Amino acid sequence: MDLKLTGKVALVTGARTGIGFSICEELAANGVHVVMVSRQEPELILAAKKIADKYGVSALPVAGDVTDPGLPSRVVEQAEKGFGHVDLLVNNAGKAHTGTLLTTTEEDWQLMTETKFSAMRRFCKAVLPGMQRRNWGRIVTISSIGGIYPNPQLTVSHALSAAINNLTRSLALSVAAEGILVNAIGVGAVATDNWAQNMLPNVRHRRPELADKTDDYFMALLGKEKTPVGRFGLPEDIAAIAAFLLSERNQFVTGQTIEASGGADRFM
Repeated sequence: MDLKLTGKVALVTGARTGIGFSICEELAANGVHVVMVSRQEPELILAAKKIADKYGVSALPVAGDVTDPGLPSRVVEQAEKGFGHVDLLVNNAGKAHTGTLLTTTEEDWQLMTETKFSAMRRFCKAVLPGMQRRNWGRIVTISSIGGIYPNPQLTVSHALSAAINNLTRSLALSVAAEGILVNAIGVGAVATDNWAQNMLPNVRHRRPELADKTDDYFMALLGKEKTPVGRFGLPEDIAAIAAFLLSERNQFVTGQTIEASGGADRFM
């Protein structure tokens, strides 16, 4: 399927690894120039070079922490200086955070809110004026199925995912008539370093009988136990969905949270 994306410009947060990097690859394979945002500058530069060398598009690395309120406007300014405009936005920055309401701290809530929800809000606000001037744009935010089916072991992450889904719907309704489509993807368990670092330790703690098993063993076991399709998702699975939602071929889907969880309503 020709997604009719050649020559578009995408801004992707959390772009260095995992789902974010896979989305950059999928878009670049369809001729999209990418502005890649992440905190670790040396690794980000290498990731951008890999994209540019493999797909023959421009890949602009911009290092920064999405919790910085001034970052979105600076990134958009650099993108417009380099490419003239931003057509596509992918809000992917963030990580899972385990814990119940009673075990999470004020600092947990503040950091996660800034990383997941406030960053999304600020980046949307930064790109929208340019999209409105051109009467065209696409925004996709990576959310979680926990925003629909909350798990008390992931209270912070899932409360914020619900907020992301709600803001996605609200924003979509406000800009749909201007040719701007806004959607979220509610992901389930996806095999990434983020998942291994932030989720597996909690699973290991709760299942001591499996403490000596490898990460790969745990992920395979949980995939079979929790996911109807029998496996964890791959970053590429999410990237393919995002690419369609961001594309010219998508003319009628907006304000939705697309469930991409292999049929699961929880993953731990």
